[in-house]
Amino acid sequence: MSFYAERILPRLLILACGVRPVTKQREKIVPRATGDVLEIGFGGGANLPFYDRNAVRHVWGLEPSEGMRRLAQRPISESDLDVELIDLPGEEIPLDDNSVDTVLVTYTLCTIADTATALAGMRRVLKPNGQLLFCEHGRAPDKDVCKWQDRCDPTWQKVAGGCSMKKDIPKILAAAGFRVEDDNRMYIPGIKALSYNYWGAATIR
Repeated sequence: MSFYAERILPRLLILACGVRPVTKQREKIVPRATGDVLEIGFGGGANLPFYDRNAVRHVWGLEPSEGMRRLAQRPISESDLDVELIDLPGEEIPLDDNSVDTVLVTYTLCTIADTATALAGMRRVLKPNGQLLFCEHGRAPDKDVCKWQDRCDPTWQKVAGGCSMKKDIPKILAAAGFRVEDDNRMYIPGIKALSYNYWGAATIR
């Protein structure tokens, strides 16, 4: 990994993903997690304050970036949650089949190149009656905004750790064998090309 990817980018992403509109989105979805939770793209631990302590037993935080895991140590040490970090990419989940009650992905699918493989892994570890909770930015519904997403996406991916601004999240989930049962969408405050949000819940079809 380059110095930028491990030392600079993690801090920039924490700043960008910690702005108030994004935090408000986290507040909508994270408290719905229950039982044993697998959080894909744990980052610097931004979701920790929003978990329901009475509903969650354990959190596996999958985070491939050494820089992010380093920044997450302090929030984890200060949290009263039982958190275990996993230092593997989102496509590799070292957990047993049907072992997780909730999979949580917040502003993470945008950075995973092989979303099909990653979601197949999430589906494998999720219990039959479990849920996948998601909150992501992605493809906008407006043609003018989509044009900017298409133009800017290649450059944006290079500077933002592979983040793509134009993924159709519900479509990707459906293609991976999930049924989106709670589908919410809107622009949150910010640059429109980066601010169209999808959030809700999905189950295994």
